[in-house]
Amino acid sequence: MSVTMRTVSEDEADIRLDRYFRRHYPHLTQGALQKLCRTGQIRVDGKRVEAKTRLEPGQSVRVPPIPASEKHAKDGPRPLDERLAREIRKMVVYSDDKVIVLNKPSGLATQGGPGITQHIDMMLDGLREGDDPRPRLVHRIDKDTSGLLLLARTPGVAAKLAAAFRGRDVKKTYWAVVVGRPDPLSGEIDQPLARLGGGPGAITIAAERSDEDAQSARSDYEVLDSAGKKFSWLALSPLTGRTHQLRVHCEVLGTPILGDPKYGGEKAHPDGFEDRLHLHARSLVLPHPSGGTLEVSAELPPHMRETFRSLGFIAGSTPAPRRR
Repeated sequence: MSVTMRTVSEDEADIRLDRYFRRHYPHLTQGALQKLCRTGQIRVDGKRVEAKTRLEPGQSVRVPPIPASEKHAKDGPRPLDERLAREIRKMVVYSDDKVIVLNKPSGLATQGGPGITQHIDMMLDGLREGDDPRPRLVHRIDKDTSGLLLLARTPGVAAKLAAAFRGRDVKKTYWAVVVGRPDPLSGEIDQPLARLGGGPGAITIAAERSDEDAQSARSDYEVLDSAGKKFSWLALSPLTGRTHQLRVHCEVLGTPILGDPKYGGEKAHPDGFEDRLHLHARSLVLPHPSGGTLEVSAELPPHMRETFRSLGFIAGSTPAPRRR
């Protein structure tokens, strides 16, 4: 082992030194890092530094010999099953050097949890290129919801995109088939929500504005087509980001999403249709980390295509991804 010199990348701007080392040497403890800083073995541009020092792109970091922990050396990262790697690669609808966009199938969870044995997060190594970092999830969609899921290729890009989501700079459009026809045919749903319970059994309910646990929740909706008054095809845009927001807001309208396993009761499960949630994250419009705007759309999942066919809804072709 010998001393190595690493150059801080643009993607690592303003990161603390301890977090920089945690990213590249995850087995190095905070105490060991601080000792290496105190003794001058870790330096930045030849100068002594503290663990809290923030780094700038282009700086040179002196890294002393750091032995791998026995567990790290023995176990290492477990290779991803090739079947799962193929599955996640087939989901890719857009990819460049900053971001990856997937079309997630209905029924596949975004992240792990009780009783979940397969999820997107465990499959991300299938999208790594060479020695590049493991892609990171930027946001989540429900297990039963299909459609677009945004990934960042590096932690720095993930931070930028997460900020865009928090700042409402990302426009998300969902398509849903609902039971009934809303009146009026378009508008904004402004209904506060509250969360009851925790974990996978938790539900979201419409709440009074005066409720202590109430959170502001707003969604735009528009009827794109309808089959009489029995079923409608909606475009939904969440203006806030509450758990199960669109599903509860559709229930508030009196038109629950077809096949919803958690909301809408018996009305959401009429005979003659596949009993799966008919909610699809159709499009994303977002500021690209390298500049400009990225627009991506996702094709409908098979069960929604069949329902569209039976109800006479015509979705048309899916636009190709566009960066402008």
